[in-house]
Amino acid sequence: MELPVFKSDTSAAAVVTALRDTGAAVVERVLPDDIADACAAEMRPEFDRHGRMAENDFNGYTTLRISSVLRYAPSTRHIIGHPLALAMADTFLLPHCLSYRIGSNTGIEIHPGEKDQVLHTDDSIYPMRIPGMHLQINVMWSLCDFTAENGGTRVVLGSHKIGDYGDVPAEAVQAAMPKGSALFYLGNVLHGGGANHSNAPRIGLINTYALGWLRQEVNQYLAVPPEIAKQYGPTIRSLLGYAKHGSSLGHSRFNNDVWVWDGNDHDI
Repeated sequence: MELPVFKSDTSAAAVVTALRDTGAAVVERVLPDDIADACAAEMRPEFDRHGRMAENDFNGYTTLRISSVLRYAPSTRHIIGHPLALAMADTFLLPHCLSYRIGSNTGIEIHPGEKDQVLHTDDSIYPMRIPGMHLQINVMWSLCDFTAENGGTRVVLGSHKIGDYGDVPAEAVQAAMPKGSALFYLGNVLHGGGANHSNAPRIGLINTYALGWLRQEVNQYLAVPPEIAKQYGPTIRSLLGYAKHGSSLGHSRFNNDVWVWDGNDHDI
């Protein structure tokens, strides 16, 4: 089984079909270089200050990780609210919820010498599995070229169709993709960061979208408080969680101006 790879002008329907079949797909050069570079530059100070705080056996000891990037890297709104990413979330999540939310948005910089990350699924944070229901969908964005040598993300194609992951052979393919590309993969796909055998870091941004009635992986209201959330348009504010799910879930009597749409439903 080969990892499906598409050009930037591909249709959303083609990517959906590939995801249903293999569980993962790459769309090349979705982002212009200036957006990718701006995201990387805005995340740099946070990487340098706090990137090593998440070091452990799972995350690695030669990898920098930073979370809740919308707090300090406003250009990432172009990634997190990208129309193709939202089209995938619409297809796989909206059949099971009224709206979806950001679960997490994490900058990851794998440095030379890092080993392969253990294969895992991102939706394992939720202690349930319902046949036919996707709890989340994920996108890894390359802010530099991803190669087999520098730690391109590894995915086990077809693993979303297997219930007992203990019986899955750990045969992963690497998502080599140029800067500005997106690796889409379903929340129940086995994957992991790759070993970096190169002489330079590999930087990417992973963002996850989860069903709106699930607890978000990261508490976005504390991570991106109202005074920061106000700078974003309605799409990003809703993804952060500054909106109700239906008529009752998540309501507040403090309907301040963060909650008020500005009339442009496509503004991110």
